Amino acid sequence: MNARFLIALITLLFALPAVASEYPLNVRSCERLVTFNKAPQRVVVHDVNMTAMLLHLGLRDSIIGYTGFTRSKHRDPWIDAALEGIPQLASRYPSIETLLAVDTDLFFAGWNYGMHVGGPVTPATLAPFGVPVYELSESCSWVMPGQRGSFDDVYRDLDNLGRMFDHPRQAQALIHQMRQRIATVQARVGQAQHRPRVFLYDSGEDRPMTSGRLGMPQALIDAAGGVNVMDEVAASWTQVNWESMVERDPD
Repeated sequence: MNARFLIALITLLFALPAVASEYPLNVRSCERLVTFNKAPQRVVVHDVNMTAMLLHLGLRDSIIGYTGFTRSKHRDPWIDAALEGIPQLASRYPSIETLLAVDTDLFFAGWNYGMHVGGPVTPATLAPFGVPVYELSESCSWVMPGQRGSFDDVYRDLDNLGRMFDHPRQAQALIHQMRQRIATVQARVGQAQHRPRVFLYDSGEDRPMTSGRLGMPQALIDAAGGVNVMDEVAASWTQVNWESMVERDPD
């Protein structure tokens, strides 16, 4: 973690008032309300971005396993250091049996981030086993058509996680820091004469994986002063043809 960022975060933690969570606590997750009678203590988290959220909130000791990424997947070195000693339970998506075997009391994942619509692991299939699921808000477009990813999704997730784990002060400090950083970037790029046309490449050879206007990359590109050349595609993460990318002539 960047030292300057950490110092600023600690300063904010002491400046913000502490408001303890009250249980039972209802939290909205996509289209559902999830009730917690106490803070989760045995969390399995999927993929790097959600893992980083929990670590930034100081919840390392609540993570009993992670899924969805291996040592070969790019991430900041501090994440590897923080996860030392925590087992990787599945290199891709976990099974119900995997989650039950470690007595999971929360699965933090998302649609196409550890779960597929109609797949074997969903909030509905885990409910009979008493395993609650919190869904990454960015992924809600897969179950709530037309839902567009925005920074508000990140703030909502951090706020909800802070309340779920009784870490509201840490959550509000992170949200404040992010808002400040985004405002600083937007002030810098606001005077630019040219908005570069951007094609986001995630993976793939025959057909590239990219993101349309419903995914979080749209918000990131907009905030950085660019134009997503796939912004007319009403999808989150999706595959396109190389020809369609070339036709849009990205910078």
